[in-house]
Amino acid sequence: MLTISVPATSANLGPGFDSIGIAVDMQLTLQVIQPSDHWRIDHPFGEEVPNDEHNLIIKTALTLEPKLKPQHLQMTSKIPLARGLGSSSTAIVAGLVLANELSGRQRSLDELLAVATRLEGHPDNVAPAILGGLVVATYVNEQVHAVKLPLPNLFASVYVPNEELLTSASREALPTSLPFKQAIAGSSVANTLVAALATQDWGVALPLLEADQFHERYRAKLVPALATIRETAHQLGIVGTYLSGAGPTVLTLGDYGQLTELQQKLQQNVALSGQYYLLPVDATGVKVQNS
Repeated sequence: MLTISVPATSANLGPGFDSIGIAVDMQLTLQVIQPSDHWRIDHPFGEEVPNDEHNLIIKTALTLEPKLKPQHLQMTSKIPLARGLGSSSTAIVAGLVLANELSGRQRSLDELLAVATRLEGHPDNVAPAILGGLVVATYVNEQVHAVKLPLPNLFASVYVPNEELLTSASREALPTSLPFKQAIAGSSVANTLVAALATQDWGVALPLLEADQFHERYRAKLVPALATIRETAHQLGIVGTYLSGAGPTVLTLGDYGQLTELQQKLQQNVALSGQYYLLPVDATGVKVQNS
């Protein structure tokens, strides 16, 4: 049986807008049950998500390999939809790897990353989903450049609100342009953040996660939990809270013990009634098993 596992991802890391992402240990798992006379995928998301060839996983697989023979698939996932944890990116990656395995074409991870980036539009989620760990990536002249940084010895406190926030709505909150001075300041913060991440200087990196100039201030009104969680963390002496992807998930990077204390404090706030996770970084990225 062919089994494919793809980790959830958290993008942006504050000022790393559309360019920095990290994989966390929350998995989408896809199994090939058997050949079928039509495409079918069993999944836990109800009728709002297609279970035929219109499903994003199958559509992506057929985009890469249109002549694939239909299969009966089973998908399980703890990654919530439309919450800023890369659910669509994990589906795209799963579909590409499925097509790669069923076709026997043996494309490299770099080749799959190039296709995934073209489909997704930017590499900040698909790159860590494929490569694992902490990845800085960009898409220039239809070429993907991805750099995997040393694995951070950190955990992620993840707060997932009950309400969806579609990426399209979150994008609409952004301005069409930034003042030159603000853009320079944002670039300066982002550049320094990458240097600190690369050298694992957490004393510099974690505060800079909260110094974004590109998107958080415009999306904050859509995600009131961001300010609440950041303020609570600061009361405990914890920095490193940011809006995950386009939101509404809020993520804090830090020490396991500190983050446990943070979650205990946050759960006392009745306004924060969503789901809590305390996750390690996924070092591997997409995994394939044949049994």
